[in-house]
Amino acid sequence: MSSHITNGSKAPLVPTNNVTTLAGVTVRTRIDPALTVEDVVKQLVIQLGVRLEPDETPLHYALRDDTDELVTNENLRRKIKNKVNLKLVNAPAKEAREIAEKLRRRQDKNMRLILYSLQKYIREEQFANEFLKHGGLAELVAAIDEATGNTLAYALTAMQNLMELQYGWSTLDSAFILRVVQILSSPQSPINVCRPATAILKKLVEADPMSAASPAIASSSRAPPVPPPGSVYRYGFGVVFEQMRKERGFLETVVNRLGSAEMVMAQYSYPSVIWDFFFPGVILNSMMLINALLTHVSDERWDEFIGELERLNVRKAVVRLMNIPDIEDVTSGILDFQANIVRVTHRKKTTAVDPGADASHALALKVIWEKSRMDEEVDEQGHILKWRKLGFENENMSYEFRDVGVLGLECLRRFVETATDFAVLVLEQSSRPFEKRCPIGRASNEVVELLSEHWAIFAPGYSTSTTFQPFFLDFQKVHSLATHFFIRMWGESGAVLADFSRISALVRSQIKVALRIENVRAWQDVEADFNCEYQLVRDRQMQELEREDDLLSKVPVRNLRAKLYKESYEFVRQQRIQCLLQGAWFVIGVSPSSPPRDPSRRPHRPWRFMRLDNGLKYLHYVDSAVKFPVRNGLEDLPDRIDVSMISEIGSAPSLSPLSFSLLSAHEGSLADLIAPDISRWADWTDGLNMLRRDGGHVTSSETADFVQALTEIGLKIKLLDLSGEMVEIPNNLVAGPPPMNTDYFFSDLSG
Repeated sequence: MSSHITNGSKAPLVPTNNVTTLAGVTVRTRIDPALTVEDVVKQLVIQLGVRLEPDETPLHYALRDDTDELVTNENLRRKIKNKVNLKLVNAPAKEAREIAEKLRRRQDKNMRLILYSLQKYIREEQFANEFLKHGGLAELVAAIDEATGNTLAYALTAMQNLMELQYGWSTLDSAFILRVVQILSSPQSPINVCRPATAILKKLVEADPMSAASPAIASSSRAPPVPPPGSVYRYGFGVVFEQMRKERGFLETVVNRLGSAEMVMAQYSYPSVIWDFFFPGVILNSMMLINALLTHVSDERWDEFIGELERLNVRKAVVRLMNIPDIEDVTSGILDFQANIVRVTHRKKTTAVDPGADASHALALKVIWEKSRMDEEVDEQGHILKWRKLGFENENMSYEFRDVGVLGLECLRRFVETATDFAVLVLEQSSRPFEKRCPIGRASNEVVELLSEHWAIFAPGYSTSTTFQPFFLDFQKVHSLATHFFIRMWGESGAVLADFSRISALVRSQIKVALRIENVRAWQDVEADFNCEYQLVRDRQMQELEREDDLLSKVPVRNLRAKLYKESYEFVRQQRIQCLLQGAWFVIGVSPSSPPRDPSRRPHRPWRFMRLDNGLKYLHYVDSAVKFPVRNGLEDLPDRIDVSMISEIGSAPSLSPLSFSLLSAHEGSLADLIAPDISRWADWTDGLNMLRRDGGHVTSSETADFVQALTEIGLKIKLLDLSGEMVEIPNNLVAGPPPMNTDYFFSDLSG
């Protein structure tokens, strides 16, 4: 059986398509590509003799291909040209009404099949609108509350796909959030259930009022705006965290899924096909949820949440994850986690120590003092002598930790608690003449500053690391090693208090050596470098000093470098985003590990031009057989990708070193592209990462080196006058006492 679908003209014959009717009959059909989909469906309904109900019209039907992709006016010609098999099915609106009604009758034995269909179709706006209009959201929530196993997995996936829309789910309440939290809290929850549940929770965390104005760029204001009625941007960290607190084991379960020993062993216990399909997705979604929580954590819950993550050793879990081979899908999430920990570290460093107001600060100081086994004394002037015995300059701990904040306090406590015998170390220094004592407290704080400089802990939101940094994630352990090294160098060199800056420079030099290429080095190598003898370290440092001016080690210069680093990063960020706004041509690639959703797209149109719109919300593009001059604006770019759907920028080195993929949390690859050169690759991969609300991370070493080069050039320009005149830059500037009399008189000298 065959039919001809034409517009009445004597058009040349077009490729033949097979069309399967609702009754399961397949016919060969010739379709005129000049027609609209609506006209094609009308003629098919008539020619195939489809029986219509009294209230039905041909508009109640639609066409889909074998993958259930809806045929639209935009893709009809391609489907015809490539002879894609088509199916005559219910129109999305009709299908949505029927599914909503079936969900309402939850005794239906085919509930699993109904939800399986729902998860596929809910992504289509026409279907989603009709589904929501007929109360489908409430029925889907009820299904999630009652379902188990694969049925629950399909229901959660349907909700996840629905939440990709920027509307329609603003009525989700705390009971629903708690249900999702409970699902994830259960270690027995299957993998296919955990993946969509984690993605739903992540979406709720990100849907805070701060994101409503612009999901791509973080707002500078901390005061959340009031969301308009019906807006989905009414949730956020606080709403989700309140439900998380009701399930005490929730966060622990998520962290365990992230990098437990069982998860690592699963790679070797399961066939590679099962591992590749399930486990990276579970790890990736858990990583993305933790990153979302870290990015959106509120000030009110910051201490509680960060403290709980630290208690669960989330950093250790991520480091373990770094050691799993062939897990490229999670690389971007790990780098985002590192960037988030940079923010956490910076916040700790800039949080003042206040033992009078914060009990945890007072407790840390108490532990440090008790571990020293020293006794308080009174000096000759009648002042209490306590903290000065541990190498601080005065007894005001808030002042002593002014530059390193809570980070410095936590590091000193870890140093004290892990030292073989801290009391012996303190006693040994106390037995020396005052000038020759190593000031342990000052040394600890100085090491915090040196490590912060090494890992660029300059400001929140700025991270240019393109490689794994396992040693950074154990900041306190490195601090302990470096502080022991500082004390040992002090003793072996016979230093006195006036030599403090000299020993600091020595330690800085050794830190660079010990922490070089940390993504491939082992802990024993770091420990060995911090156990070098003084003379070896000094000889190597002297060689470095011939190439590097000691001026750069001064505290004011460090602060200047931090300021210039932020300015350089922002400059490069704007430059990269400007490249996206201008647009560029790419070769369309197909990742071997991620088959394309439309297998017909590549051979006929191998080129794609992409451009970011001025609102920074959509990537507009056009596929073409040849490159052509693209006009300014978006008129030549009919298709688009929502930037908010891009969860990470992946890569496929096996395809090309210049390849990158725009990955969605649940749809896989939205686009696989190959850049023409390394500069274009760096511009776009880093530009897309920097576009994200949380600042993302830098992908290419080219961009990281660019930021660093701009920082160093700017620093040297700023210092030209000073270094040219050999002006001495002091480490500290001390203001003199205020004037006794403030009754100033200024004479008029203008005349």
